[in-house]
Amino acid sequence: MEALMTKRAMKRHLREGAFDASQFEDDGKIRRLPVDRVWSPLGHSGPHHHNDERDQGYLKTIKAKSPGQQALIEAIDAKNLVMALGPAGTGKTYLAIAKAVEALEAGRVGRIVLSRPAVEAGESIGFLPGEMEDKLAPYLRPLYDALSDRLSMKRVRALMAEGAIEIAPVGFMRGRTLNNAFVVIDEAQNCTYTQLKMLLTRLGWHSTMVVTGDPNQSDLLPELSGLGPVAEKLEAVGNIAVVRLAERDIVRHPLVAEMLGVL
Repeated sequence: MEALMTKRAMKRHLREGAFDASQFEDDGKIRRLPVDRVWSPLGHSGPHHHNDERDQGYLKTIKAKSPGQQALIEAIDAKNLVMALGPAGTGKTYLAIAKAVEALEAGRVGRIVLSRPAVEAGESIGFLPGEMEDKLAPYLRPLYDALSDRLSMKRVRALMAEGAIEIAPVGFMRGRTLNNAFVVIDEAQNCTYTQLKMLLTRLGWHSTMVVTGDPNQSDLLPELSGLGPVAEKLEAVGNIAVVRLAERDIVRHPLVAEMLGVL
C-alpha cells in the first residue's frame, strides 16, 4: 500500500509540474499530452476550432439553438449595451456569461463583472446564517453555475482570486465606473427604474454590458420593476440593442415550454 501511495504521489508530483531540469533534455517528453486536448496546426483545427480544446475542453464554441439566441449573440458582438428580455430557459444569462468568458479569454476585456439584485422572492435575507457573503451566496449561485459550465471551477477560482472575475449584488455597484470590463446584470426585472439607471450609467470605456431579465417574472410589485420601461425607452437608441426572446427560444426540457404556456 505504501509503495502504491508513493507511486501515486510521484505521479502527482510529475503531473502537477514539479520542476525537473532533466525533463527539458528531451524535447519529446514535453509534448506527450493527450491528443484530444492539444491544439495542433495540423489536423482539424481550422479557424473555427481554435478555441474548442483549450482549458481541458471546457471552452466550447457558443452555438445558438434558436433564432432569438442567434440575434442575441449578434447583438452582443455588435453593441456595447444589450438588453436581453425573455422567459426562463431562453439562455439569456448563459449566453451573456459565455460571451463574457469568450471576451476575457480573447483579451478583449480585462475582467468580468457579474451582478444580480438580492431581492427576496417572498423570503427574507436576514434569517440566512453567516456573514454578508454567505447570505448573498444563494442569490449569486446561478452565476457561478453558468461560469463553471464555460470554465473549470479551478480556473474560475483562480480568476476570482486575481480579480479578473467579480460577482457582486447590484447594491455594490453604486459609485463605480467599469472600464475595460464585460458586465452582466442578471435578473434585472428585480431592479427598480432608479437602480437600472444607476447600473446602465456605470458603463465605462472599452466595456460591454448585457442586461438580462424577464419583465413578466418580477419579485417586485409590477409598478416597481424598471426593466420594461427602461427597455422601451432604450429601444429608440441606435447604439443599444434590445433583444426580445420568446417561448419558441426556450431551450430547456420541452415540458418547460409547455408549462410556461399554460401557467
